[in-house]
Amino acid sequence: QVQLVESGGGLVQAGGSLRLSCAASVRTFNSYTMGWFRQAPGKEREFVTARSWSSGNTYYADSVKGRFTISRDNAKSTVYLQMNSLKPEDTAVYYCAAGWKATSTSRQYDYWGQGTQVTVSS
Repeated sequence: QVQLVESGGGLVQAGGSLRLSCAASVRTFNSYTMGWFRQAPGKEREFVTARSWSSGNTYYADSVKGRFTISRDNAKSTVYLQMNSLKPEDTAVYYCAAGWKATSTSRQYDYWGQGTQVTVSS
């Protein structure tokens, strides 16, 4: 069983930055692919980014490419999402997820955090 706890959300003005954290309670953290998804009110959950730690391959949604960066700290079993140049359309609940394959398909992730709210004001 893997437990994921996100933190770091909040309110920021357009153009600002936030860093989200996702702490995993699992010893084999480096075995998992970690991803970030988001869900805005009235919309479906959408893929943001994912990284396969075995291959090093990283994927980003076109909407966040060049602005968001996924990274990790193995010693802390934590994955981060650095978000720069934030836009009002980035407003959503952000979820981290753990799985075995770096994919944009949410159903292929086995474990999910509770989510953290990010609100970007214009």
